Amino acid sequence: MSSSGTGTDWIASQGTPLRGTLVVPGDKSVSHRAIMLASLADGTSRIEGFLEGEDARATEAIFRRLGVSIEAPGPGQRVVHGVGIDGLRAPDGPLDCGNAGTGMRLLAGLLAGQPFDSVLVGDASLSRRPMKRVTVPLARMGARIDTADGGMPPLHIHGGSALQGIELVTDVASAQVKSALLLAGLYARGTTTVREPHPTRDYTERMLQALGWPIVFSPGYARLEGGHRLAARDIVVPADFSSAAFFIVAASVVPGSDLLLERVGMNPRRTGLLHVLRAMGADIEETPAGEQGGEPVSDLRVRHAPLRGIDVPTEHVADMIDEFPALFVAAACATGATVVSGAAELRVKESDRIAAMANGLRALGVDVDEAPDGATIQGGAALQGGTIESHGDHRIAMAFAIAAQRATGEVRIRDVDNVATSFPGFDSLARGAGFGLVASRGA
Repeated sequence: MSSSGTGTDWIASQGTPLRGTLVVPGDKSVSHRAIMLASLADGTSRIEGFLEGEDARATEAIFRRLGVSIEAPGPGQRVVHGVGIDGLRAPDGPLDCGNAGTGMRLLAGLLAGQPFDSVLVGDASLSRRPMKRVTVPLARMGARIDTADGGMPPLHIHGGSALQGIELVTDVASAQVKSALLLAGLYARGTTTVREPHPTRDYTERMLQALGWPIVFSPGYARLEGGHRLAARDIVVPADFSSAAFFIVAASVVPGSDLLLERVGMNPRRTGLLHVLRAMGADIEETPAGEQGGEPVSDLRVRHAPLRGIDVPTEHVADMIDEFPALFVAAACATGATVVSGAAELRVKESDRIAAMANGLRALGVDVDEAPDGATIQGGAALQGGTIESHGDHRIAMAFAIAAQRATGEVRIRDVDNVATSFPGFDSLARGAGFGLVASRGA
């Protein structure tokens, strides 16, 4: 989705060294799951740190439509009056996931086990994202889900299906696919077991365990039985690592920067970017700060350091799939070539992120060679000003806001409204840290 000229653009340019202490918004993945599982629990759960972004709010609105009472006493706070595992009610129309691929894929599994029919719809971007990776394995469990041509949304989920637990080795390493199957498994007879080709994030497993559902899991493996119940509990959502990633990269590449990011979620299946940046020479100091919402958190101090290009180890790819737009910018600012491979998943995100980043970096004077599953970025050249199409993708927009901090001229980033899906207030937080960044109506 490219700019129509009616949305918001950013005009970004070199600011000052990034300094100070930042707390980025709550983790989007944990916020989705907190609403879902608290809604299914017995009793009342209080959520702190809930992401006030459009994606998480779309999931919240859906559960209200499914009969769950959810209060919002203050920003980032939710009080969820759980209805129990069998307490959801039939909605009175289609359920709108907005731009949230996580919401749609997880809900496909959860709703497949309900006694009522439901329809999941999304915005133009989400309506182009593949859902067969979820609907096909769910069908093996007995779910009946109709899609549009090519396995795209909307999803028509037929209620009253008798789900049966299965053992599945997934083709794609995807926490969303795994989570959809586990959520369906809550309603299935017998045991549901998921094995993955590579370990992925275990947010769903950790939160199910925290709310009392018996589950066995380890990297690349999860197993649970249907027929149990969830118990309400208070949940503190950690700061979103994917949101923090933009500031981690920015502080690494902007000379003179020294930035502290507080209480960042450090799920070990999420932090591949730290391993890769450190291999490139980044100066990132990590201080453990306990646990929130079943997730380890740390304070991260990031200082500018000269980066060098590397071949990104494929074992880290699944653990940093959402951070690649930021990494591409780090690679452009590094000395030498950075080679990314094994990341074909990037082509079916909110945009084709390999193409979007490659084309945008070329517009700023960077030499990028695309491959089907990655790219080679030649770093070291001075970045120029230019105009960037974000394709309505929040992570592309924020990545080029970083790139502009190293550019010799002004960078116009088109169509940035979707940043609100994951990181409301990014521009004001970035300006406070030292970014040169202003909003403008689309030209």
